[in-house]
Amino acid sequence: MYLCYNNQKIELCCQDGFKNRLMGIMFKKDKLNKALYFKRCNSIHTFFCKQDIAVIMTDKDDRIIYFNNKVRPNKVIIKLKAYNTYELPVGYFKKLKVNTYLRKEEC
Repeated sequence: MYLCYNNQKIELCCQDGFKNRLMGIMFKKDKLNKALYFKRCNSIHTFFCKQDIAVIMTDKDDRIIYFNNKVRPNKVIIKLKAYNTYELPVGYFKKLKVNTYLRKEEC
């Protein structure tokens, strides 16, 4: 599955299950090269992360309500109105805008 915005797309990896949701990219030294998808998630932290990440939070329809193209380690982000959260490589999607939509495509 891929996450798409405008004419760009990136491989999407669903983080389901307790361990996957808890760990995310914590303690990983390899650079993030795909998007991580956290369904029903309105908060994240970057404690124990070894790299900066981009974060996009959307509502149930994948309408962007928050994004930050460079979140440093040891930060917390909480958006009560968010339903889905995506973690991506820093600056992957260019010119993101609030109230626009992300798309998911099958392979």
